[in-house]
Amino acid sequence: MENKKNIILNERKKTDLKTSDFYYDLPEELIAQSPSDERDGCRLMVLDRKSGATEHKIFRDIIDYLNEGDMLVVNSSKVIPARLLGKTDKTGGDMELLLLRMLDGGEWETLVRPGKRAKVGASFSFGGILRATVTAIVEGGNRTVRFEYDTEKYKSIYEVLDEIGNMPLPPYITKKLENKNDYQTVYAKEEGSAAAPTAGLHFTEALLDKIRAKGVGYGKVTLHVGLGTFRPVKVEDVESHEMHGEYFHISAEVADEINRRRAAGGRIIAVGTTACRVLESASTPDGKVHPTNAETGIFIYPGYDFKATDALITNFHLPESTLIMLVSALAGRENVMNAYKEAVEGRYRFFSFGDAMFIQ
Repeated sequence: MENKKNIILNERKKTDLKTSDFYYDLPEELIAQSPSDERDGCRLMVLDRKSGATEHKIFRDIIDYLNEGDMLVVNSSKVIPARLLGKTDKTGGDMELLLLRMLDGGEWETLVRPGKRAKVGASFSFGGILRATVTAIVEGGNRTVRFEYDTEKYKSIYEVLDEIGNMPLPPYITKKLENKNDYQTVYAKEEGSAAAPTAGLHFTEALLDKIRAKGVGYGKVTLHVGLGTFRPVKVEDVESHEMHGEYFHISAEVADEINRRRAAGGRIIAVGTTACRVLESASTPDGKVHPTNAETGIFIYPGYDFKATDALITNFHLPESTLIMLVSALAGRENVMNAYKEAVEGRYRFFSFGDAMFIQ
């Protein structure tokens, strides 16, 4: 299954589900604007996907629900300071770029604002050290751009971004981020994401050490979070929605350990929807996970048959989003919508910096 160019899609299943079936009413004050004081001190709802029963804990209690022989699979992708604020070279007007992914040849696919200033050939400057030129207008109005900078001073575009870029927080977070590391997992390593795999934000090194000491496996995969995270579902017919491709990688070593532990009766627990999408994209119908280097456009919604994911650690997601559809596929739509109603009534904190859920 080694094929970087391949885009992996799920087998479409006929469903009568509508996007509005995944709507819930969320008071604005429950949208978390900042992380918990302690990463592992947030609240944790435990959802039994068979019965729908819930328990209410603190995130560090997750260790009590993990058994020797189980395995955590985490997404080690690192968020880059992908939000650039600059000026157009022609008029000096304000320009904002959000870098989504690097393309073959070194160009980048980006979201731009305002689009009217980003015609092919237009150029922009950022911080006096980076220049971008629009090379094409692509799907959904995105632009591909070519960057220029002093390659003697900076070894890569990532060094430039570290100096002048801003963390690309979701639009529902309006509070300024005081510490860039608050939007990174403690195991983030592979640069390339335009948003954090937020389920992993709750882990500390100390908690991971305790989990590993219990005999729970721990494997890193990579999925660079891109446009799919920002694209809302605009169609009412769920199966008509198309996901954007995102690059992922799983090594032979990690795949082998997943297969070994699962064959021995252990559960494979995805930390976040991105890790879950890697597992499902890299597995065959027999449940075996294979080393893979590819793009995935897999869209998981109720009716999907999970092949390699037994449990999921995740956050509370936006109404009518592909992410709430994924968790509903694993735990059942009715169970998930009831749990979300309970979370709202219990004043849980929602979205990227919010509280967590463990679906087992």
